[in-house]
Amino acid sequence: MHMSQELIWITGASQGIGKALALAYARAGKTVAISARHSENLQSVAAEAASLTGRILVLPCDVTDKNQVISSLNQLIEQERLPDRIILNAGTHQAMSARTFSADTIAKLLKINTLGSAIPLEVLLPHYLKQGSGQIAIVASVAGYRGLPTASAYGASKAALINLAESLRSELYSSGVDIRLVNPGFVKTPLTDKNEFDMPFLISAEKAASTIIRGLSGKRFEIVFPTPMAIAMSVLKWLPDRIFFPLINRGTGHGR
Repeated sequence: MHMSQELIWITGASQGIGKALALAYARAGKTVAISARHSENLQSVAAEAASLTGRILVLPCDVTDKNQVISSLNQLIEQERLPDRIILNAGTHQAMSARTFSADTIAKLLKINTLGSAIPLEVLLPHYLKQGSGQIAIVASVAGYRGLPTASAYGASKAALINLAESLRSELYSSGVDIRLVNPGFVKTPLTDKNEFDMPFLISAEKAASTIIRGLSGKRFEIVFPTPMAIAMSVLKWLPDRIFFPLINRGTGHGR
């Protein structure tokens, strides 16, 4: 398909990685539907893209509300057509220590991060299965590889997405529906700007977007970056528990 004909739907597109993806795709001449809860933020992104060769369509939507997702997809199909690709990027972060453990925080992050991808999946997947094509990219995080201090809520929500993507990929491998998994490390966004700790291998949202775009045009199931962070987290993923837990406990200052 010619680049100018491709239609991409991006959720969580009002800031951070989602915004950078939308602008990068529009710069490449594609048509991009962008969704988030706040219309004014989406309009700001569209204004930034006004001089670019592609188009940005503003599609306000709370992805945790199935009726809104259905309505948004119907609107997109009516105005354009079924999107060729959806990037499920909506999410948030909230640190939570063991000493302030809250089931409400778990529920909040699971709703936004996990259900915020699962609901659009439920709505869009039948269309892709019927036509035997379409790409669905699920944005999780390397934080879902192993449990890390203060990340019991965030990490759990991202680990669920990793397992979800792997399960769908294995079941739909021969269906023509292309399931992809995106696992970023630390990316400079308004969310990570709130972190009060050093973030190793921090990269810009623009660099993250270019890596994701390149990865989604390739063949690999998992797109994980930046490379040094991917290597470090992969090592931790396979490190024996008897080494991992005391190492992380002391290395993050919780053993003092």
